[in-house]
Amino acid sequence: MTRIGFLGVGHLAEEMITGLLRSGLPAGEMILSRRGHGPELAERHGIALATDNGALVAAAEIVLLATRPADAVAAVTGLGWRTGQILVSACAGVSLTELRAAVRPAGVARIMPLTAASIGASPTTVYPDLPALRPLLARLGAVIPLADETGFETATVSAAIYGWAQVLIGLGRDWSLAHGLAPETARQLAAETFVAAGRMIAERPEPVETLLQSLATPGGITECGLQVLEARNVEASWTAACEAVLEKLTGAAPAARSA
Repeated sequence: MTRIGFLGVGHLAEEMITGLLRSGLPAGEMILSRRGHGPELAERHGIALATDNGALVAAAEIVLLATRPADAVAAVTGLGWRTGQILVSACAGVSLTELRAAVRPAGVARIMPLTAASIGASPTTVYPDLPALRPLLARLGAVIPLADETGFETATVSAAIYGWAQVLIGLGRDWSLAHGLAPETARQLAAETFVAAGRMIAERPEPVETLLQSLATPGGITECGLQVLEARNVEASWTAACEAVLEKLTGAAPAARSA
C-alpha cells in the first residue's frame, strides 16, 4: 500500500481528497495534517490524522503539499524526508529548486489540479512526469505532463482560465435569466454549452481554427457576436490577463521571459 499524506488541507486539497475517495481510493490509504480542514475531513471520512507534520512525512510515501505558496518551503523543511519518498507540490509559483533543497533526499514533482478533481474531471498538469504519480493523478481526471518547468508555469495559467470560464458561464446564465429563462434552465444551458465546446475541441481531430470557421458563417449569429467582441478588443484584454497571471507566477515580465 502506498500511503498518501496531505500537508495543508485547504479548499483545493479538500476537493482532491473528495475526488480520490470518489474514485475508490480507501480512506485508510490517506493521512491528513491537522491544520485547515484536516480534522473535519478525518472525522467525516475516517481518514487518519497525523499528530504533526513530521509524523505525516514519516507515515507517507507520497506527500501532497497544498499550503499557501508563501508558506510552502517552510512547511516542508526539517521533516525527516527519506529516499524513495515523493513530495508533490500543488503550490503555484514555488519552484522545484526551492522544494528540492528543503526535502532532500526525497523526489519532487509539481502539479496543478483544478477543483473539478472532486468529480474526476480535472486536467492535472505535472512536471516532471514521474511514473509513480500517474495512477494517483489519473483518479482526478486527465493527466497532462509538461516537458519542462517553464512549460509547467505556462500551463498553470489554465488554472486561472478555469475560473474565468466559470465567470463567463455565470454571465451567460444571468443574461438568460434576465430574458425570461427559468433559473435551472439558464444554469444548465450555460454550463452544458461550455462543456459541448470543450468536448468538440478535445475530441474532434480538426484544427481549432477550422472548427470555429465552421461556426462563424458569414451573416450568422456567431459572427455577429464575435464582431462585437472584436470591436471591444476582448482578445487583447484576454491576452493581457493571461500575461498578468504568468508574471505573478514567475515574477518575470513578458520582455524578460522572451529575452
